[in-house]
Amino acid sequence: MKIVVGLGNPGREYDGTRHNVGFEVLALIAQRFNAGRPRAKFKAEVAEVSIKNQKTVLLSPLTFMNLSGQSVRAALDFYKLPLNDVLVVCDDINLDVARLRFRPSGSAGGQNGLKNIIQQLGSQDFGRLRVGVGKTPPHWNASDFVLGKFGAEERSEMDLGISRAANAVEAWIEHGIEMAMNQFNANPTQQKKKKKSETNKRVVDLPDQIRE
Repeated sequence: MKIVVGLGNPGREYDGTRHNVGFEVLALIAQRFNAGRPRAKFKAEVAEVSIKNQKTVLLSPLTFMNLSGQSVRAALDFYKLPLNDVLVVCDDINLDVARLRFRPSGSAGGQNGLKNIIQQLGSQDFGRLRVGVGKTPPHWNASDFVLGKFGAEERSEMDLGISRAANAVEAWIEHGIEMAMNQFNANPTQQKKKKKSETNKRVVDLPDQIRE
């Protein structure tokens, strides 16, 4: 059994903001696996799905970001799971838009939801999937930035990032965090360029009679 936590703020005024990408990733996973209507539990919206034959709890705290740990603590106490069966999906202003970064543990890195989860659990030893939302522009307040919405071009890029993040969560459930890190932490743009370069090299290296 796994618990996947998506961080965000409740309320329509926060829909589509940078701080709510964790909610968006969980919503897409719930849609993919026909989760149905979520129920209220653990001060959160909770849905249960089966992913890769693994029972998975999708947990979206409704406590507001800086109290997210209350929901995670309550869920862990109820299900009695070890921390390595928990993955937290959250936004990251230190990553470019749609970049992904898995980590098996670590500090909050300025993310208030992660900070409260660490406080509530008394440990940093749980997985997290950070989803890049772009870096705070000069002369902007970071809080104002994450509570703002994406521009049209960024939104299109972010939609692809949300889909890729949902794929990443599925990979974590099936194969664990080490494989997920290897597959999804790399820059997807650079990966495409590398594959294209390798393909071109193979074509160049082919004997003339084969290419003809």
